[in-house]
Amino acid sequence: MTIYGLYAREVGGWLSVSSLIRLMAELGVDEQAVRSSISRLKRRGILESERIDGRAGYALSAHAREILAAGDRRIFRRRRGTLDEGWVLAVFSVPESERRRRHTLRSRLSWLGFGSVGPGVWIAPAHLSAEARDVLLREELAEYVDLFEGRYLGFATAPEQVARWWDLESLDALYAQFCSDHEPVLARWRASRGKDETGMAFADYVRVLTAWRRLPYLDPGLAPELLPRDWSGSRAADLFFALRRRLEEPSHRFVEGVRQ
Repeated sequence: MTIYGLYAREVGGWLSVSSLIRLMAELGVDEQAVRSSISRLKRRGILESERIDGRAGYALSAHAREILAAGDRRIFRRRRGTLDEGWVLAVFSVPESERRRRHTLRSRLSWLGFGSVGPGVWIAPAHLSAEARDVLLREELAEYVDLFEGRYLGFATAPEQVARWWDLESLDALYAQFCSDHEPVLARWRASRGKDETGMAFADYVRVLTAWRRLPYLDPGLAPELLPRDWSGSRAADLFFALRRRLEEPSHRFVEGVRQ
């Protein structure tokens, strides 16, 4: 999915099977595993088979394009709330007969970055309100939810409450692990003295982005004043964007060479 998100949309959303196999080989994935992954994505409605100029390949479905476009806004932008922006509340009730929908709704809210205030009441910084509306409508979950905007009036301090609504300790640990895994990658490229190893750039960039892309979804983008001291998220974001600047262009050239 990282490869499709980065490189397929710019050429109409389609990649040939042979190109996918070659690209995944650079990541150490064999042909059979690639074909199995394609089959799973096809069953999920993410990919659709299509032949172009006699070449077998797969294109992104319309639904997949929507998901990736929404992901771009979250993954490639730094978003941080402010103390005076307020909050968005999602208050929901799902009938017992539709427990599966309740699980899906909770999962989507969590993936949007909402924290849990209590049963049926979830909260996020107000800058997530438009994205929440879009996702709930797209996933046909809006009928179960009421959205409100508001301000916190007490009684505990806002940082104390934030620590209850979100598991910031676990999120900080994920950011710290990202830094531990990928700071050596940036150091290696900075020491490479301009060597143009496009295949290695591609492999590193895909791995870095694959590791990074879920973290902005778990992060609600709280105001800095509400975050713990020495928050690893800032260091992780600096690292990701530095790697992106270094690897994006040579990685793209490698993919262009494979597609030709």
